[in-house]
Amino acid sequence: MRFLLDEEQHAFGATLDRMLGTAGTPSAVRAWAAGDHGPGRALWTRLAAAGVFALAVPEQHEGVGPLPVELTVAFTELGRHAVPGPVVETVAAAALLDRLDDKAAAAEWLPRVAGGEALLSLVLDQPATRYALDPDAADAVLVVDGDQLRLSTVWGPLQPSIDPARRLARPVGGELLAQGPAVREAARHAAEVAALLTAAQALGAGRHLLAETVAYAKQRTQFGVAVGSFQAVKHRLADTLIGLEFAQPLLHAAALALAAGDLSAEREIAAAKVSACEAAYAAARTALQLHGAVGYTDELDLSLWIRKARALRSAWGTPAACRAQVLAPRAGPVSR
Repeated sequence: MRFLLDEEQHAFGATLDRMLGTAGTPSAVRAWAAGDHGPGRALWTRLAAAGVFALAVPEQHEGVGPLPVELTVAFTELGRHAVPGPVVETVAAAALLDRLDDKAAAAEWLPRVAGGEALLSLVLDQPATRYALDPDAADAVLVVDGDQLRLSTVWGPLQPSIDPARRLARPVGGELLAQGPAVREAARHAAEVAALLTAAQALGAGRHLLAETVAYAKQRTQFGVAVGSFQAVKHRLADTLIGLEFAQPLLHAAALALAAGDLSAEREIAAAKVSACEAAYAAARTALQLHGAVGYTDELDLSLWIRKARALRSAWGTPAACRAQVLAPRAGPVSR
């Protein structure tokens, strides 16, 4: 199995990196946290034009996917640049709609997702996902309750998160879109997609945190020399890099397993998520420590990534839940 990206995938990631690098994402994140979704929606439009959301949508609904590996490439860059909004939830909701027997909802929403015109949030029948992310910014919230799928446009009070740009609320009521065993199976697939792309986001956020911390360690001086020359600092940065490098092939392996329909995909995704999210969390702790007192200030853009890494750590699967999934006894054949 090949875990390395090919030339075209590398070029796609580099293109997104350049585009988002000039898009002023920190200001868009701060605006999003304040309730102004305009700059964030403008980012979504640019991402849609680059084909990001089309990767999640099949050709019959104006997409080019689903392509899990390419999606992980894209979402790593979204995490690297802290793109705000329910990007993971929108793609996971698209994956859910595509798996339903009744294709009416898919025909209505998937072309809009591919074109960047629709933001969707998603709530599954799981203890960790009872709240919708950014429902005030979404065009609709898909809610799975048992074997029923509802579309809600009403929610309760917004609740703060560790990350100010991630606000949560419980959806209320909604229109019944589908029901039956197919809903449960589609929801399970959507949860796998969400966990995979959260891992990719975390990996990108961790890489940004490490890069910024290395740059700062080269500039900050103590006793007349850069702190980056201290052995303890070098070791801390090296440990952070190793964690991120170790997570990347696990992420690609999980994406390949999902693309192939392997029964091992759930386990592979859990391994990728716990590895990437723990590596990003470690990168956040390293960044906070090595930046010193300035690392605690809201004015420092790095705080946006530090808080994002903390929030992603538990989103769509806590570390404990992911480890339990990895260690669960394997049953049956490994491929469908």
